[in-house]
Amino acid sequence: MTLVEVEGTHTLQSSYSSIDVHLGQSVSVLVTADQSAKDYYIAVSTRFAPEYLVSTGVLHYSSSQQQVSGPIPGGPTEVVWSINQARSFRTNLTASGPRPNPQGSYHYGLINTTRTIRLANSAGLVNRKQRYAVNSVSFVAPDMPMKLADFFQISGVYKLGSIADAPTGGDMYLDTSVMPSDYRVFYEFVFENREDIMQSWHIDGYAFWVVGMDGGTWTPAARDGYNLRDAVVRSTVQVYPRSWSAIYMAIDNVGMWNIRSEFWARQYLGQQFYFRVYSPVESIRDEYPIPKNALLCGRATGRHTRPL
Repeated sequence: MTLVEVEGTHTLQSSYSSIDVHLGQSVSVLVTADQSAKDYYIAVSTRFAPEYLVSTGVLHYSSSQQQVSGPIPGGPTEVVWSINQARSFRTNLTASGPRPNPQGSYHYGLINTTRTIRLANSAGLVNRKQRYAVNSVSFVAPDMPMKLADFFQISGVYKLGSIADAPTGGDMYLDTSVMPSDYRVFYEFVFENREDIMQSWHIDGYAFWVVGMDGGTWTPAARDGYNLRDAVVRSTVQVYPRSWSAIYMAIDNVGMWNIRSEFWARQYLGQQFYFRVYSPVESIRDEYPIPKNALLCGRATGRHTRPL
């Protein structure tokens, strides 16, 4: 398989016999049919999961006289192997860009980050019930949509700053967690997975550069190994067991955005929060107002204009 695209980014066309695709991700590959004329298995199997599951398809040459048979070989099982493969996904800087500078005047590796946000997932019991958290906060959905509360400035729905910028090490608790952010800044996010499961994180409304990942504990010294030249742009990033992943993101989209685990059971039981990007200008250049015919609910019922 020749990798040619990752979530809209043209990549270096490297060849792989096995490719890991994590929750919420997509890749495009080219398969060259240049083997002897017979049938071949195409196998899809689970990785880093408690139960091994496999499904197969058959690549059939029209002139094949030999059916495929025999056991399905298992894929690689080492975390280090998968991390190294993920690092090998790189942007093709000679494709889809102006010349001679493939990225124009904007290059993520030359921009200073103004804030580092470290996010750690955890599991535990709250009130004797299973819950999951980010930086010790297990998200509780309010009685109305977050964006309506933000747009109409309805108090009591959430509190800005109700989730910390870094793991607290404290006990897990319930809250409608919202993290505030300035507009038109450049942030570093570090997702820290201190558990023995595979994690996958998605950020609504944004794409970001995956600049680094490794096993163990993240420290500022890890920045020396970041890819600041040709990282792939994604909207979902995997975090391996007992590992971390780092991204750079330009905060250029005003709104109330959900950051969540793509592990649905964990997301439903609290492993998510909202990231509020605010512009004091409140211009339609930055964010369109809610349409007057939008369906409103809860405490937003009957409101059609932003309060003065």
